[in-house]
Amino acid sequence: MTTGGVHPEGRDTGGPTPAELPPPPAPAAHTGAERAVLRLARPYLGRLVGAGLLAAATEFAGLALMATATWLLMSAAGRPPLDRLTVAIVAVRALAISRGVFRYTERLAGHDAVLRMITDVRARVFATLAARRGPAEQRSGDALSRLVSDVEAVQDLLLRVLVPGAAAALVSLLAVGGAALVSPPAAGVLAVGLLVAGVALPVLATALTRRAADEVAPLRGALATDAVDLTHGAADLAAFGATGYALRAATDRADRLARLERRLARTGFAVDAAGVLVAGLTAAGVVLAALRAGVDGVLVGVLAVGTLAAVEIALALVGAARQRTQLRADLDRVATLLDTPPAPTAPDGGATVAARAGHDVRFDGVTVRYREGAAPALDGVDLDLPAGRRVAVVGPSGAGKSTLAAVLTGAVHPDAGRVTLDGVDLSAYPAEELPRAIGGLLAEAYVFHASVRDNLLLGRPAAGEEELAAATRAAGLLDWVREQPDGWDTVVGEEGGQLSGGQRQRLALARALLAAPAVLVLDEPTEGLDPAAADAVLASALAATPAGHTVLLISHRLSGLDGLDEIVVLDAGRVVQRGRHAELMVTPGWYRDQWLLQAAAERGYLALAP
Repeated sequence: MTTGGVHPEGRDTGGPTPAELPPPPAPAAHTGAERAVLRLARPYLGRLVGAGLLAAATEFAGLALMATATWLLMSAAGRPPLDRLTVAIVAVRALAISRGVFRYTERLAGHDAVLRMITDVRARVFATLAARRGPAEQRSGDALSRLVSDVEAVQDLLLRVLVPGAAAALVSLLAVGGAALVSPPAAGVLAVGLLVAGVALPVLATALTRRAADEVAPLRGALATDAVDLTHGAADLAAFGATGYALRAATDRADRLARLERRLARTGFAVDAAGVLVAGLTAAGVVLAALRAGVDGVLVGVLAVGTLAAVEIALALVGAARQRTQLRADLDRVATLLDTPPAPTAPDGGATVAARAGHDVRFDGVTVRYREGAAPALDGVDLDLPAGRRVAVVGPSGAGKSTLAAVLTGAVHPDAGRVTLDGVDLSAYPAEELPRAIGGLLAEAYVFHASVRDNLLLGRPAAGEEELAAATRAAGLLDWVREQPDGWDTVVGEEGGQLSGGQRQRLALARALLAAPAVLVLDEPTEGLDPAAADAVLASALAATPAGHTVLLISHRLSGLDGLDEIVVLDAGRVVQRGRHAELMVTPGWYRDQWLLQAAAERGYLALAP
């Protein structure tokens, strides 16, 4: 859930306002974005070329059908012998049938290639979004927009721009060549008309729609963010009295998007009207040129109708240019996710995560403040996590435990101090590589509307069923999975809505154990479980962690921590106690008091307020 779009005092800080939307990228950037997307089409180039040729055959069949039918009707008016018309009659029927066949096979071939490509693109976009850690402005609504509407722009680029554009250009050349066989002067006039319809008008359409089209994609992303905030964050917005502000901000963005789309529609209508005018003028010019050249009257009619059909085909380039302009911002957003950095160390000093089990982590005076002037969430924290060490971080609510986990995973950057991985600052590692070393079960781990298997395989896509079983057994979920009629294919619902809170937590824990990062972070792994089940699951999860892997456990329950190497007590962002369980139990302080309270509560001697 994302409700960060509204300040607690009611000031809107959600998606960007129109003034805050990023400026349109330079034309070179758009060209680079298209190249980055089209590189993914190389494995399907043969299918796409076939689709383009079929599209050209479809348009040429339509053009030939109009010309042949015109010749047939005008010739039949003179009542010639039937045998003179037989070939034309058969040709009309053949062209009409072949046009439909070509169109159907072109759609099959084109969509087959594009849907295969879209699968790859969407998988890469999702992987990049999932690996990104730092920026708080990347909201779930915007991520949804990137995965759906932006990725669909790749499909439109191929099916609505490149394929029809190439087909229209090829058929236009064939039309000019055919007209030249009848009358070279008429072919010259037709060529001029086709250049106006297929070159000048597309350039005009691009110039008129570029600015508005570049603003549409960011506004759609912001509006998707607003939709998520207003639905999933309705309770939080109401609690802070910010519902009205959020609605007004969303309405303003929706109104601006509607105005832009209306402007694009008006511009499109004007360009289309100009296209109709160009078609009429070109046909008139072709007729005049053919008459002056002494062309037979029947062929003049064929040239006139053929010209109208050819210009109409060329006007498809106007639609392709308009569509390309509207897709530019979407393609830029997709390309930024496809251009993932390479794994080797970059010349600018970027670090790489070594492929091994043990990593040493160190916190040196880490301080984090979420708001200027507010008390720090972490205040000068020092913590050593050598390879293979198992450390628990405990403390009262608001002590900074989850912030510590967020800093370790790279989701939050410290305002002061530093966190190092194997002696290198954490910020030096690419965000896409860091999860190979540091990851696990974080607060509000997301469960997707998919099967149990699919949710688990996010942790390790190549895992086999034995590995899935081992991870779910360690999380205490295997028996439940085997009881389900669909087993691993059981669908868990949106955000795990078909599961209980405890089952959802165990599923997320099993996914973290399956991923097995070198530094495993477990933030409240037994939340939602009863005390006995919580102790059993915690012990099983720790036992399932491979030797040499570091564990950072964050828990409000103190039971089961006696076997860990160190327990760190946080309070108000500072370390107030540290040591092993036995040491802390003989030292007056928060840990001993809380452990005794929890033990008494679980034995039924007293009730603890949450």
